[in-house]
Amino acid sequence: MRIDEPRRIHRAQPFEPFVIRVADGREYLVKHPELMLISPSGRKVVVFTPDDVLDIVDAMMITSIHLGDGRKRTRRSK
Repeated sequence: MRIDEPRRIHRAQPFEPFVIRVADGREYLVKHPELMLISPSGRKVVVFTPDDVLDIVDAMMITSIHLGDGRKRTRRSK
């Protein structure tokens, strides 16, 4: 994936949480903009996980980005 889309979503105002999915099946929930960094070249994305570990992801390995916190929403009946 080109870095344009992740960068646009990351910089959106107001910020909305999103999930990054990569080619090997890993998923990263970005709840706050400070939990993700994009290298100046746009080739690498650094994501901090909930247990305070950082993963460095090649931007070309990002397969999709989904807005929201990744939880499935259920409809409430009236």
